[in-house]
Amino acid sequence: MNPQRFHDSARNRKNMTYKYDYLVIGSGIAGMSFALKASRKGKVALICKTTLDEANTYYAQGGVASVTNLEVDDFDKHIHDTMVAGDWLSDPQAVEKVVKGAPKGIADLLSWKVDFDRKEDGSFDLHREGGHSEFRILHHADNTGAEIQRSLVEQVKANPDIDIYDHHFAVEIITQHHLGKIVTRRTPDITCYGAYILNEDSGKVDTFLAKVTVMATGGVGAVYTTTTNPLIATGDGIAMVYRAKGQVKDMEFIQFHPTALYHPGDRPSFLITEAMRGYGAVLRNLDGEEFMHKYDPRLSLAPRDVVARAIDSEMKLHGTDHVYLDVTGKDPEETRRHFPNIYEKCLSLGIDITKDMIPVAPAAHYLCGGIKCDLNGESSIKRLYAIGECSCTGLHGGNRLASNSLIEAVVYADAAARHSASVIDGYDWRHDVPEWNDEGTAHPEEMVLIIQEAKEVNQIMAYYVGIVRSDLRLKRAWNRLDILYEETERLFKVSKPTRELCELRNIINIGYLITRQAMERKESRGLHYTVDYPHK
Repeated sequence: MNPQRFHDSARNRKNMTYKYDYLVIGSGIAGMSFALKASRKGKVALICKTTLDEANTYYAQGGVASVTNLEVDDFDKHIHDTMVAGDWLSDPQAVEKVVKGAPKGIADLLSWKVDFDRKEDGSFDLHREGGHSEFRILHHADNTGAEIQRSLVEQVKANPDIDIYDHHFAVEIITQHHLGKIVTRRTPDITCYGAYILNEDSGKVDTFLAKVTVMATGGVGAVYTTTTNPLIATGDGIAMVYRAKGQVKDMEFIQFHPTALYHPGDRPSFLITEAMRGYGAVLRNLDGEEFMHKYDPRLSLAPRDVVARAIDSEMKLHGTDHVYLDVTGKDPEETRRHFPNIYEKCLSLGIDITKDMIPVAPAAHYLCGGIKCDLNGESSIKRLYAIGECSCTGLHGGNRLASNSLIEAVVYADAAARHSASVIDGYDWRHDVPEWNDEGTAHPEEMVLIIQEAKEVNQIMAYYVGIVRSDLRLKRAWNRLDILYEETERLFKVSKPTRELCELRNIINIGYLITRQAMERKESRGLHYTVDYPHK
């Protein structure tokens, strides 16, 4: 039974303390698949900043990459495609782990009642996406993520050993720092004992103690003005781990999806899946001319960084704010059958994709870096694991191969569940963790400042730390973010924590990390492209 249910109506109650074997922060494919497996070993608290239904996973249209058709495909091909897409910065061990673990991950998803599209003979109806040498993408129409999220939500809700905490926001993880000890990045044994978590219903910050804590908080797209991510993707887990002196890596590698639906005012932007280009859609400028042949021999099926930069170049060359994706040359009925959600969304805006070209522009989509973790998903902080988009496993290197992320989440959730189960009996709860200090006031002008500063962060990142960068732009971003950081930290110290204020702190931290690590990389590599160090 969820103990929180007894306290939701008590607005003036005291701060609560809970104890769990596992504390999972985040409820996408990574968090929920870990929770399902960890629940076999102990009691799990699953923290959702909104509800179980809302996560980056839900918005993943394309599918899940796995070698299944052994007549034409094999692990070596998938490994090679991943290494090429990652610009040879990927960790070969992580790549092999995910690629060879993918079939078992698919079996897990099937056991959780995920329904992948099949042909009449019962075999998987496989798609091909940019950067893949074979058809190996399992999918459910053009809303695979929604199907996975639906299935996992049903499984989690039916599991009596998983307590779900909707509308709870993790403020900070608990380490020795909160026990009065000095912690620096050189401290050898930083240990996580759980997290301080804001209950948005009561307004109180509760203490969740855990033997094992798992970060599964997703991506960082909301740091940018234009993104395909839900606006809850504010990099919370990464920011918390960084503030706790944990290792964060490869933040400069932000993948901009080349083809987000261009419709001014929409935030997030609606994603036009890469599978549409694999299906035969062609990119054109506003004059109706194809242009990808000028940038890459793979044309519209080049990796995402190449396509995004090509579109960015065409937009700047012609002074336009979008290009077109043209699928009108394909059979209309087949197009409607393959992409029903895209068809309906565009039709609602007066665009019939079987007759009209689709206006598209790049948008922040996926983070290839994050909390550095090992092959077990364990971070540099003891008893703390990181899985899913918030983690940096080494799989993606400088650029993510399409549809590798969902399977990575399942494979590493399994690895983390197995490893933590093997060591958790040696852990216990800390009994000397202090309650969160609730002293502070709510400032009437706080929301105005938060909204303004959040927009400012978005603009800084879009203008200076976007698809094409330079030393000058990065320095300007650094200076402006530093001012916002100081202002926000002063406000946080005297205010009662709210989700909005905590999210602002987090996106500033994330913007700083992306900018700093971009400044440190003195080359153009993968998704990081700078005019000061162009490709040789």
